[in-house]
Amino acid sequence: MWPAAIIGSRNDGWGNKSGAAAIERMKAMDRVRSAACACGQLTATCTGEPVRNSVCHCLSCKRRTGSAFAWNATFADAQVAVAGESRSRFRHNAEGRWSRTDFCPDCGSTIFYRIEGRPGMVTIPVGAFAEVDFPEPTVSVYGERRHPWVRLETAGALSEE
Repeated sequence: MWPAAIIGSRNDGWGNKSGAAAIERMKAMDRVRSAACACGQLTATCTGEPVRNSVCHCLSCKRRTGSAFAWNATFADAQVAVAGESRSRFRHNAEGRWSRTDFCPDCGSTIFYRIEGRPGMVTIPVGAFAEVDFPEPTVSVYGERRHPWVRLETAGALSEE
């Protein structure tokens, strides 16, 4: 599965004394996660780690989720395989940019969406993965629209965009 040169290495090329860090990075590339709608008819299988893991406080995300904010994982198109039937809804946000939300026609769950600002990427609501160990968000957007009572505690600082 992993090259013996990396496993047996005393220096993995990143300054580590063993190949453990390289092995962990390779495991992350091999990681497969599955997101599903409430009824299970529509799924998205993702390989590797998300390229962006964010929380969003924009009005569109609040309306899409019915919550105070959205937690989203963004992957490159090549990392995601979708199975099942979906319906799409196009809309424009307050800045005039488009988004396309794909949802299950049977249960209505949003499984993924695409936005004009991130071509070649697909974003999946983290709740669709139903994993308690999903990596924490590293980015927060539309902070000016955050409810004053919302507090997010993460191991690292959230970058604000």
